[in-house]
Amino acid sequence: MRRTNLSDLDIQYDETDPEGYRAGMARFGPSIGASKIGCSLYELPPGQSICPYHYEYPDEEWLVVLEGRPMLRDPDGEHELTERDVVCFPAGADGAHKVTNRTEETIRVLMISTKTEPAVAVYPDSDKIGVWPAPDRVDHVIVPRSAGVDYYVGET
Repeated sequence: MRRTNLSDLDIQYDETDPEGYRAGMARFGPSIGASKIGCSLYELPPGQSICPYHYEYPDEEWLVVLEGRPMLRDPDGEHELTERDVVCFPAGADGAHKVTNRTEETIRVLMISTKTEPAVAVYPDSDKIGVWPAPDRVDHVIVPRSAGVDYYVGET
């Protein structure tokens, strides 16, 4: 049996993340042998968000609150969550979400997700779309949705 204790994870911060999005993260699915479901532990300091408001295709995500009281923005508005709350974000616009820490204490949450390739994320606030062909690959693309072209551009 392969196992990981959440207390032993090494949470990493990306120094290139902009202010407002400086969350620490530890991905640990592979350490327990997972290949179809991903799970990350996030540490969210005061005033920070995990990522911009977004939804995904075709993946479903779950949020599990371990410590603190994060603010969740979803299509219905904003909701303060409490420890041990679990929320599901279905694939598509109904699953849009953003997790922010508006408290003075550090928050810890788990994000659990199916792992489908390619993965697509839509960012409604900035009207962008991102496509990731495979996990941990650098050949992803994020573009404004307005950059769309006709299906046959460059073909005829």
